Amino acid sequence: MTAYVLRRALQALLVLVGVSVAVFSLVHLVPGDPVRLALGTRFDQETYDALRERSGLDEPLLVQYLDWAGRALTGDLGVSFRSGETVTGLVAERLPATLSLALGAIVVALLMAFPLGLLAARRRGTATDHAATVVSQAGISIPDFWLGILLILVFSLTLGWLPSGGYVPLTEDPLGWLQRLVLPAVTVGVVSGSILTRFVRASVLEVMAQDHTRTARAKGLRERVVLGRHVVRNALVPVVTVTGIQLAYLLSGVVVVEVVFAFPGLGELALLAVRQRDYPVLQGAVLLFAVVFLLVNLLVDLLYAALDPRIGTS
Repeated sequence: MTAYVLRRALQALLVLVGVSVAVFSLVHLVPGDPVRLALGTRFDQETYDALRERSGLDEPLLVQYLDWAGRALTGDLGVSFRSGETVTGLVAERLPATLSLALGAIVVALLMAFPLGLLAARRRGTATDHAATVVSQAGISIPDFWLGILLILVFSLTLGWLPSGGYVPLTEDPLGWLQRLVLPAVTVGVVSGSILTRFVRASVLEVMAQDHTRTARAKGLRERVVLGRHVVRNALVPVVTVTGIQLAYLLSGVVVVEVVFAFPGLGELALLAVRQRDYPVLQGAVLLFAVVFLLVNLLVDLLYAALDPRIGTS
């Protein structure tokens, strides 16, 4: 198990180095001069050269990358060309909103996926199974921005039950935080929950068809005990992997949903940085997305190995 953990950690580190090179290269391929955009329409050549030198953009790309990567290791992601604020500070300011949205959405997804998937598997081929399949297919097919606008029209503009957007920190106003989180979390959670429902159903059906489940039933165990002790635990293994991927996707910023609900998360920050050609902010945001994705996948792999010890010893 220790060798497995070390091997996965080394793989994650190598991937992170590759991602950092890709992020740095792709951001610099974006057309447009960030210094000109930062200075506006009126500036002289001396001011332009000074800002370009201060930003390190007059150095060769390799030197710029090594300088950026070295500072990133210490938590210094540079300074925004537009606002002059540190990228670390901007990211830290937006991170709580994205964490709230991602965790809220994954809770909605799990509350939807497990009951629906389990019920569909237990009543395979019945009207209940078909209804669950239709619901999950509809959830996957509906664009999240369309669902978000529909929820705003119904619950904000028509019924007036919930705010249509914005974000309030949990520490300042817990009720306001919850009210502003419900609609975007449901919007994102329904899509993720629909995907998870299909995995839960398929995984439960596969486990229910295995010999150890039939043996448990042959011993005369009650169906509730068979499901809880022999089916659900084993069916969790592939579901955990998909849940981890969904969580990483959500933490990486659901840009469209954040824009629809005016939710000030990392996705909105990255989109704004693209529009303004703000290299340091864009690099910092994308690098953070990559780190989050790698960490979540690493944790999922370790949890996967804990649930099925054969993986860690193979």
